Amino acid sequence: MLKIAYHAIFKHPLPEGHRFPMEKYELLPKQLLHEGSCTEANFFEPEMPEEAAILAVHDENYFRSLQDLSLDKRAERKIGFPLSEALVSREQIIADGTIKASEFALQYGIAMNIAGGTHHAYTNHGEAFCLLNDQAIAARYLQKNKLAKKILIVDLDVHQGNGTAEIFANDDSVFTFSIHGRNNYPFKKEHSDLDIAMPDGTGDKEYLKILKDTLPKLIEQQQPNFIFYLSGVDILSTDKLGKLGCTPEGCKERDRFVLQLLKNSKIPVEVSMGGGYSPDIKTIIEAHANTYRMAQEIYF
Repeated sequence: MLKIAYHAIFKHPLPEGHRFPMEKYELLPKQLLHEGSCTEANFFEPEMPEEAAILAVHDENYFRSLQDLSLDKRAERKIGFPLSEALVSREQIIADGTIKASEFALQYGIAMNIAGGTHHAYTNHGEAFCLLNDQAIAARYLQKNKLAKKILIVDLDVHQGNGTAEIFANDDSVFTFSIHGRNNYPFKKEHSDLDIAMPDGTGDKEYLKILKDTLPKLIEQQQPNFIFYLSGVDILSTDKLGKLGCTPEGCKERDRFVLQLLKNSKIPVEVSMGGGYSPDIKTIIEAHANTYRMAQEIYF
């Protein structure tokens, strides 16, 4: 059965006019239930994780400054959300969703998180709507509990996973792979183990060719026993914060290819949603929903 992390806290109240489409976290599960792609049994509610799981990735002083809301204003502005107890709880619960989804993936082959993909969170600071790095936390959790040894992180959000790259910069047991927009945030990129930077306007054909030429070889070379997939839908041409030119059909084909490859390879995968900033919320929901439809079609 497809298991999906969801908690009402994922939809966090923001100041009016904020550019982050927080309502997607409420609308996406509703859409999946409405159309019958999922039932209530597919969803599980994450909780507060053990602090040790977070501190295995994040600097303790940074984490404490989040907890006691003592983060300085400059660091808070870099994150882009007003700091609050509820926001910090939300981030921890998102991380727990990814931890538990990774355990379900070991059982079922795949599991997903309605939120997550917080790949701009570094060891000791957050930025760009990311406070704690959910997939990095879950990767360390799997390794610490001897549930996975070699991990591959496949980051197909339009923005480079700079925080993830920094966290695992000197760690051969986690391979970081990112396909992202060349001329997009973060403007100072970190070095993933493999970065492919796409020029502005890259469309379905070129994007999918590069993905299909690269990922199977990478899996063959690295031989991971667990994969984290960040399935951001900000590769769409309609996206306000992306500069690529992919269509919804191309984005769906991307997910189909990745998930079919991993199913055939018998490598468990946890999928976190990542970004999506198209002006019409329906575009965002439809593109994210396609990822779940593909998971159901391919695995179940």
